[in-house]
Amino acid sequence: MSAAADTEPTARMIPLPSRGGAMAALEFGPTDRPVDIVFSHANGFNGRTYRTILGPLASGLRILALDLRGHGATTLPTVIEGRQGWLEFRDDLLALLAAACEAPVVLSGHSMGGTSSLLAAAAEPERVRSLALFDPVIMPVEAQAFAADPDSPLLAGAMRRRAIFPSKQAAFEAYLGRGGFKTWSEAQLADYVEAGFRETAAGEVTLTCAPAWEASNFRTHNYDAWAAFRDSRCPIRVLRAAEGSTFRIEGRENDLGDDGRIQVQTIPNTTHFLPMERPELVRSLLASCAARSS
Repeated sequence: MSAAADTEPTARMIPLPSRGGAMAALEFGPTDRPVDIVFSHANGFNGRTYRTILGPLASGLRILALDLRGHGATTLPTVIEGRQGWLEFRDDLLALLAAACEAPVVLSGHSMGGTSSLLAAAAEPERVRSLALFDPVIMPVEAQAFAADPDSPLLAGAMRRRAIFPSKQAAFEAYLGRGGFKTWSEAQLADYVEAGFRETAAGEVTLTCAPAWEASNFRTHNYDAWAAFRDSRCPIRVLRAAEGSTFRIEGRENDLGDDGRIQVQTIPNTTHFLPMERPELVRSLLASCAARSS
């Protein structure tokens, strides 16, 4: 198992005392400029998963790729019972923006990270210059309820996920070319495994995002994305998967408005793992949003 050695970011731990711990981030690009982009990952992943996607932007942009609560190296508490759902991620993001960003940023994310970014932009619009979202989870209420059903394949799959392997190499080999990882490059998979597992006292490795926490994220959506679209003020660009998209807007297209502030593009021949499959489109959109916002 090996990841490309280029574009190696700097690991940071950003204290968020009001949230009960610290948020881990990978920092790309020049540190003598304000943060341009804050990127949040999908459920079960981590910021390093997107290293090869974001890294080529580091020559001119400063980027923070976060580990959300319950993922990667972040130390924010993970109490499942009584969770308020994804509003937790929203409030973590807002605390991070206040602690680490001097000026409004391009807020971006994949899947759950995209939805959390939208919720943060709606709650405190003055902190966000624009949104770049990659197949965010925007579903009708009944679809959210299905995802939370104990018999749903998403929830069942998370609970069945193997948590312990003899080594990171063994995990890499088990995942390579299989399941949702079929369309990933080896470097992308290696980066996910590198930050997605930690060593145990027994000398094995275990997931940094516990299966029970991943499952609880499917179980506790608890947000109104359409209200968030209305309450946000910045330009929003969405790249949507052509197959199996979690951006379910059928029948509600008019709710996105007709003034061009919110633009949605469906990318042919992509799945929910669109960022891994079309990294050049991710970079192009992020660069465009950063340029328009500067």
